[in-house]
Amino acid sequence: MRIQHQFLLHCSLFLFLLATTTLISPSLGDLGRCNPSDYKALMNIKKSLSPPENSYELTSWVQDTDCCDWHGVACDDQTNRVQELGIFAADIAGQISSSVGDLPHLVSLTFRNIKNITGSIPRSITKLKHLIRLDLPYLGLSGPVPDFLNQLTALNFLDLSYNQFSGSIPPNLSDLKNITTIYLDGNKLTGSIPESFGRFTGTVPELYLSRNKLTGPIPKSLGALGCRAINLSRNKLTGDASILFNPNHSLTTFIDLSRNQFEFDLTNVKFPKDLNWLDISHNKIFGGIPDEIKDLDNLYMLKVEYNRLCGKIPSGGNMERFKSTSFSHNKCLCGSPLKICKRK
Repeated sequence: MRIQHQFLLHCSLFLFLLATTTLISPSLGDLGRCNPSDYKALMNIKKSLSPPENSYELTSWVQDTDCCDWHGVACDDQTNRVQELGIFAADIAGQISSSVGDLPHLVSLTFRNIKNITGSIPRSITKLKHLIRLDLPYLGLSGPVPDFLNQLTALNFLDLSYNQFSGSIPPNLSDLKNITTIYLDGNKLTGSIPESFGRFTGTVPELYLSRNKLTGPIPKSLGALGCRAINLSRNKLTGDASILFNPNHSLTTFIDLSRNQFEFDLTNVKFPKDLNWLDISHNKIFGGIPDEIKDLDNLYMLKVEYNRLCGKIPSGGNMERFKSTSFSHNKCLCGSPLKICKRK
């Protein structure tokens, strides 16, 4: 009986210690604040990537730990659902997993400066109805720019710059009512600028379409829109780009049309009053430089070199800011900072 009593006593003590240890020390499988479905999606995203052993970006993505503490992951303070996912400048290879669509509360998705992220943007991304920022620059993504991006109705920032996207620009990007910025520069896009880009129904977005292979004229509807910033440089665009200059577009501050094949008379062009960056260099633009340009107080960048301009360079006002390189290689421009104009 005594041995039996001691046995029962030892068993009770063991069970007590086990229960106490369990209360004090959470199990290895404790996900903490992390929502189980978000955890599963993130682990699937990790499986689609191949980081080197010393990669900092994903070392904290440890199985059966709180994903809200992982590097590049941010959770909402109230709901603990994953709101932001960002992976930057890492030596990682792979593709963007379709499991990103299984993070329904995602507001911001960023993969940036990872050249070995290849493939395409998964269609499952259209499930992210709260996504505001889609930031995928400097990757190795290819194929056409997806036309299903217009289903991201909350989106206000889109950056697909410096990838390998080809084909034409989807006209239905103009369906994005909340969009404020579109970066498509540094790709292999062809065709013309969509006519629909002159019909954005919400805020007029900043447009960065440079360093592609775009052809044709600028849509007249785009000229009437009045973008705050527009960069069309280093394409093969033609025709009359003066439609982008309008004194009534008071919010326009940045215009870069350089290294195209634009051909128009600059003489009577009227500029937006708050313009601070103007680059029309390396085109076929003719006529003279309007005298009113000297009155643009905020103009700090002016480049008109390598055109067919003639006449006297305006003097006074802001013109002392610009060196001779801003006006060189034209047909017959003269006056400071170039050579003195000959008297007739």
